[in-house]
Amino acid sequence: MDADEFEAAVAESMATELERLGSSKRLVALTDADLTETQVLRAAADSERVAAATLAAWADDEDHAGATDIFAEFRTQERDHCDRITDLLEDDHEGDAESVDPMHAELRSLESTAARLGGLVGRALVGDRTHLQVVSFFVNEGDESRADLFRELRSETVAQGERAAALLTEVCADDADWNEARDAAEAVIGAAYDAYAGSLDELGIDPKPIC
Repeated sequence: MDADEFEAAVAESMATELERLGSSKRLVALTDADLTETQVLRAAADSERVAAATLAAWADDEDHAGATDIFAEFRTQERDHCDRITDLLEDDHEGDAESVDPMHAELRSLESTAARLGGLVGRALVGDRTHLQVVSFFVNEGDESRADLFRELRSETVAQGERAAALLTEVCADDADWNEARDAAEAVIGAAYDAYAGSLDELGIDPKPIC
């Protein structure tokens, strides 16, 4: 299996969850239906902050040199993402890197190199769809500068997933390793979807698309 095949297999197996995570209801769930610019930015900043803390912990205890390098690089990138988003807020929003959402809790539970890289692929697939909804939100608000920022963050997040998948070709020695990575990717997406569906359910909204 190569990197492209791995990403495609994960995207296909989790197609329903990813499609729903890419709907306009995504931001409703993340903001508890408080669809203001401030709440959208806070939710985005919180996700980047928690991701940076997760990657920092991985960089500190990872044995594989190549994985250590990209975990550290992605940690710095996620911190930069968080800073760029919080700079847009009028108030000081420090957040809490230890207030962990279910997707990042699932990521933090991963221990092997293959599982962590697979988890990053899953996170990138979720992040791709989430960032697209944020882009659409700011386009609808007539704020192209903020939409452009999130287009850039989206591109960088997608690239993280691609690089993680590429490194799996070096890390995975056999089918068992690939299966471990795929299980992790699917579990991360599943955790994100369950949290999304649960949040909407609490708001009395059906996560399934209206046909």
